[in-house]
Amino acid sequence: MNRSHVSPSPQGPEAPSGGWSVLFVDDEPHVVAGLRDAFRKQPFTILTATSGAEALQTLIDNHVDVVVSDEQMPNMTGSELLGIVRRKYPYTVRIVLTGHASLEAAIRAINEGEVYRFLTKPCNPVDLAITIRHGLQLRDLTRESSRLLSKVRHQKVLLRELEEQHPGISRVEVDERGAIILEDVDVEALIRELEQENR
Repeated sequence: MNRSHVSPSPQGPEAPSGGWSVLFVDDEPHVVAGLRDAFRKQPFTILTATSGAEALQTLIDNHVDVVVSDEQMPNMTGSELLGIVRRKYPYTVRIVLTGHASLEAAIRAINEGEVYRFLTKPCNPVDLAITIRHGLQLRDLTRESSRLLSKVRHQKVLLRELEEQHPGISRVEVDERGAIILEDVDVEALIRELEQENR
């Protein structure tokens, strides 16, 4: 496994303080070397592997945001590798980069690895960098959506518990100007009580 850190670029979404990490997997060493060289100005920490087994070990040893894998590799295809990545590291963006594109390979990559993109060689490094960035943006949006959904569900549970303890408290009355009409309810005391019960 080879590792190199490249300097941040001012363009595109801002990378985390440590930079995003991208793992390139290809059984041809000159291909991963070329990709590492092409990405030297991108805000990525570049990791490389020349087999599926080496890639899996790299994932154990390092935090990886994106895996870009060749499809046609001995012992373990890119689709098989990305299928394992999907199960073990679901928030890792998965991309296939292959010189032997076929409908069968694309379907296998989508079904097994749930890949974000299926790209063919030769691939323009700028296009690949844009694809990686878009994949990271989608990953981050998915994570944030999951976080917000979890928060909303938690709030619904709290509201239901509050309504059970104080029937009618969740109903809101407004005056002719749209202002909320509050009855003589000690809202802060109710909130404190609810917080204590949920500790």
